[in-house]
Amino acid sequence: MVENHKQFYEKLPFALLGYRTTVHTSTGATPYLLVYGTEVVIPSEVEIPSLRIIQEVELGDAEWIKSRYEKLALIDGKRMNAVCHGQLYQNRMSKVFNKRVKPR
Repeated sequence: MVENHKQFYEKLPFALLGYRTTVHTSTGATPYLLVYGTEVVIPSEVEIPSLRIIQEVELGDAEWIKSRYEKLALIDGKRMNAVCHGQLYQNRMSKVFNKRVKPR
């Protein structure tokens, strides 16, 4: 365990994993989901398989390719949803901010 702030680089991968797998309010999705189009597989899920991992392992090559292609096709839709969610979030934030602004 790192106790010294000068050795922050040892904790950096864990902080990045947490950031990339957390749903952000502004987009309504995780950064990993927006980039790769699928939820991240946490290292503990690899050792203790979840239902998602078991289902993907039992697929054949052709079936896996087909499912992967379908997932990649959905990435654009998820990104568009994130953009729309971000715009709605910005509109809400600007309305809240503008309520407190006093005109001169």
